[in-house]
Amino acid sequence: MRIHSPEFQAMADRVLEVTALTSRLNALPFDDEAGKAELFAQILGRPLPARVTIYPPFYTDHGLRLDIAERVFINQNCTFLDYAGIRLAERVMIGPKVTFITNGHPVDPGERRLYLTGAPIDVAENVWIGAGATILPGVSIGRDAVIAAGAVVADDVPPASLVTGPKAAVRRQW
Repeated sequence: MRIHSPEFQAMADRVLEVTALTSRLNALPFDDEAGKAELFAQILGRPLPARVTIYPPFYTDHGLRLDIAERVFINQNCTFLDYAGIRLAERVMIGPKVTFITNGHPVDPGERRLYLTGAPIDVAENVWIGAGATILPGVSIGRDAVIAAGAVVADDVPPASLVTGPKAAVRRQW
């Protein structure tokens, strides 16, 4: 998406709106279930599904492209940059401080400030994502997989597998 475009402006307007909503959500008393439900409905564009548990603080930049199934658990201080879409299937468990990022910028320095790139994230049923993990654009995580605490996930994860490791590596230079 070109940064100086009507589509980008619409996204930026939504980010401001949702930032205000999440600020209100994160300031509510923990036991204000009605208040939280009302704000989540505004953030997501629909009510939360049955038996979803989300512990604030909670952050998202768009909200309308965050698809949460039933029986999902999201612990404190998680961030969902969902403009390109995030799907969490049933019984997904997410530890504290997990970050989902669906947008980025081109690697080329000349294009970096001109465009946003993005790809959806898909998390299958019964996945457990440990504290502080980061899930990057375009990743699919297979059923029953476990993402270890602190892992940075840049590639698809097969079903019923364990993914570990935050190590960064130089891939290329220019």
